[in-house]
Amino acid sequence: MINLFSPLELRGVSVANRSWVSPMCQYSAHEGVVGDWHLVHLGSFATGGAGLVFAEATAVSPEGRISVNCPGLWNDAQVDAWSRVTDFAHSLGTPTGIQLAHAGRKGSTHAPWSDHQFATLDEGGWQTVAPSAVAFEGYPSPRALGTAELDALVEDFAAAARRALGAGFDVLEIHAAHGYLLHEFLSPLSNTRTDEYGGSFENRSRLLVRVVDAVRSSVPDATPLFVRLSATDWTEGGWSDDETVDLSGVLASHGVDLIDVSSGGNVAHARIPLAPGYQVGFAERVRREANVAASAVGLITDPHQADEIIRTGRADAVMLARAHLRNPRWTFAAAEALGHVIAWPHQFDRARTLHA
Repeated sequence: MINLFSPLELRGVSVANRSWVSPMCQYSAHEGVVGDWHLVHLGSFATGGAGLVFAEATAVSPEGRISVNCPGLWNDAQVDAWSRVTDFAHSLGTPTGIQLAHAGRKGSTHAPWSDHQFATLDEGGWQTVAPSAVAFEGYPSPRALGTAELDALVEDFAAAARRALGAGFDVLEIHAAHGYLLHEFLSPLSNTRTDEYGGSFENRSRLLVRVVDAVRSSVPDATPLFVRLSATDWTEGGWSDDETVDLSGVLASHGVDLIDVSSGGNVAHARIPLAPGYQVGFAERVRREANVAASAVGLITDPHQADEIIRTGRADAVMLARAHLRNPRWTFAAAEALGHVIAWPHQFDRARTLHA
């Protein structure tokens, strides 16, 4: 029977188990370049047994960052810095993924703990862009992107994908969720365009499909490609879970291997019914109705809960964020709680309570 500790083959990548580290923003890069914080932060998950460790939303261009402190992959210095992280993870046999992103209208901020939210031009900020000149609540108004700029944006994603492989990442994920640029194009609440990128489902999906095609054609066939989607805006008139299922099928036909299913982020005060595993049903629908692999996220914290999601076929993997922050070795603890003996680094063997 498939369970949390069953291996998974994704094109040319073998993943030892289905307990994965979700991308988590750290707001700790300088000019898009990561340093010791990311090495230790992500390295701790590699020493903790996670099957796949994802690096955070990483901008494909300077204006694609969420904050002035977010990482990027638009130059070679960033590639070299990321290589330290992937080299360490690979020394432990842990595959790594990276989430390629553009923040759109939710960019040009400071780190969340700063004393003010938005970065001015003098502070390294920028004019944000979006499908339409519609601001996220409480944010400055963005500038609507022109059609020619969208062509350049597609190439930015493709170039960042090539750099990601140069940095040693094994899996790529395109971020089209949480109210960032590609999600903004999908949702009628943020996309009021009347050209070929607005209006119908096909038009609103057009940019994401172009990005997927560009990335897929820029990397080897052996490279797994994921897309993170927000299944719903949780707001009437917004992006819906039915559209997510339909889009997931389209993306699978364009070479996407797994849909990383989250929700929300495009509306400031959406009413979201938070509860343990509250988004798992969306992943289950995608997996069963779109016939594509899916991962589940959202208040998954307990090993038995995570295992049940996999055993019952509701998702192919679980992505854990805060649970891994609280305990970077959550996967080891989960294996012992569920009675599975898995590989530990030799340095940690004395801490085991279960032995083969």
